[in-house]
Amino acid sequence: MILHGLLGSSRNWQTAGKELTVDFHVFALDLRNHGGSPHTGEMTYAAMADDVVAWMDAQELAQVTLMGHSMGGKTAMVLACRHPARVTRLIIVDIAPKDYFWAAHRAEFAAMNELDLANLQSRAEAELRFEARVDDWAMRKFLATNLERVADGGTGWRWVINLPVVTVALPALEKNPLGAGERFEGATLFVVGGKSRYVHAQDHAAIMAHFPRARIETIAEAGHNPHMETRAEFVAAIR
Repeated sequence: MILHGLLGSSRNWQTAGKELTVDFHVFALDLRNHGGSPHTGEMTYAAMADDVVAWMDAQELAQVTLMGHSMGGKTAMVLACRHPARVTRLIIVDIAPKDYFWAAHRAEFAAMNELDLANLQSRAEAELRFEARVDDWAMRKFLATNLERVADGGTGWRWVINLPVVTVALPALEKNPLGAGERFEGATLFVVGGKSRYVHAQDHAAIMAHFPRARIETIAEAGHNPHMETRAEFVAAIR
């Protein structure tokens, strides 16, 4: 079961997920306020973990190998620590159990909230408008994936994500979701991008405090998205 990152969706995992179907029955979920999942006013890690457990119950899945990337990784940490019987193995992709503060996130959300959807012609135009705040072209393209045309004969564009709620929730989502005593004793793999700034050597102690059986594997050429940037190496590490 795969949980995507902030502003992402299950679509980001279609290619890597398909490759993993050689060995696993793969589920890729859209977390609340993202992708095709419902919009709601609450956006917390506890709520997202409860959503996943409820979905597992509905599917009659007693246990899964659980993998989460970035925001999805923190959600997976909470689920594993609070519902350990539901997780046979835990895989966390390029995130640590710590607080973050990224100025870039503020700029990206500002760009999205400033976008005038009433006068937007295309995603390409949105990407051009993002340039004033977002330097990285790949990030501008990623942000634009959250736009879709209004359905049912309407005109214009809409945000797929629940942008107002996720914007307000951003500071809370950057925090460490685990309490000091929360632990998952099961087999755990942390996959870290060697070129990423999200997990550092000094974070390893915190990882081991919460996940005492964790193994930390670095993919040297990967950034924050190893499932896209170095997919072959990433899939091999998961297998």
